[in-house]
Amino acid sequence: MNGLAVMSAFIVCWMVLAWLLQHRRLPMDHPNERSLHVTPTPRIGGLGIVAGVGVASLWLADAVLLPAMLAAFALAALSLLDDVRSLSMAARLLAHFIAAVACLLALGLTGWALVGATLAVVWMTNLYNFMDGTDGLAGGMAAIGFGALALAAMLGDAPWLAAFCAAIAASALAFLRFNFPPARVFMGDAGSIPLGFLAASLGIAGAMQHVWPLLFPLLVFSPFIVDASVTLIRRALRGESVWRAHRSHYYQRVVLLGASHRQLALAAYALMLAAAALAFALLRNIQYTAWLLILSAAIYLLIFLAIDWRWHRISNES
Repeated sequence: MNGLAVMSAFIVCWMVLAWLLQHRRLPMDHPNERSLHVTPTPRIGGLGIVAGVGVASLWLADAVLLPAMLAAFALAALSLLDDVRSLSMAARLLAHFIAAVACLLALGLTGWALVGATLAVVWMTNLYNFMDGTDGLAGGMAAIGFGALALAAMLGDAPWLAAFCAAIAASALAFLRFNFPPARVFMGDAGSIPLGFLAASLGIAGAMQHVWPLLFPLLVFSPFIVDASVTLIRRALRGESVWRAHRSHYYQRVVLLGASHRQLALAAYALMLAAAALAFALLRNIQYTAWLLILSAAIYLLIFLAIDWRWHRISNES
């Protein structure tokens, strides 16, 4: 039954997107100051992902997964409305906080643990959206990230959590059929917001069920977490508006420096797989946690320094 749920997620996502792309009147993502694309592109990919995950959840919902599922679907509906008719930042953030608190309370968190976890879930929800800015990137992170969670849950004797994470990864793979460079469709907020929420909430749920240590999902999704967090801190230190649209993420700089969307996607997938490998090394060798974290930090530092060096060199030459 779990295998059927995962397969149905892939098929439903593929079929929904193939059907939607036959229509002419679709919500479009028009190029703006944040964009790396130059051609208006439909932003309805999230509908396929959510549809696929929604069908799979009919088989997989249980007491642990149901709060995260319901909150994610509610955020998907709100984000779809935002894709069609822009909502205020305050309204979006309020919804993110309400969804996070409701889900975490249902999981049993209280007190300061609830406060810290809520902030983490809301940040992950938004940073995933920030990182959805180039062909194939957010879909690849979903396929690799949730695929890693699925494998870890299987090894941790949590079959329902494993199947649900695998269903998310399967939906992301189907979405990549239409989003891998050159993209025919973008994910939109209706996809990126619930995926970020699920990455955080399922990561916390797995830690509370002793399926993995909390550092495991943090390492798995670190390619997104580190880029978004470092960029936010740097913008804040420079006195720039944190929430204003921009093109200063490291992945955006790579494209602005001349890499194609395909080259960036493939390089990002290699980094994501490396992060997942380090996460599994931590899972197997918890006594080496400090060394693995140092190694991870060193990898990101070298990548960021290389991009910064190239960026400043090009800026000085122009």
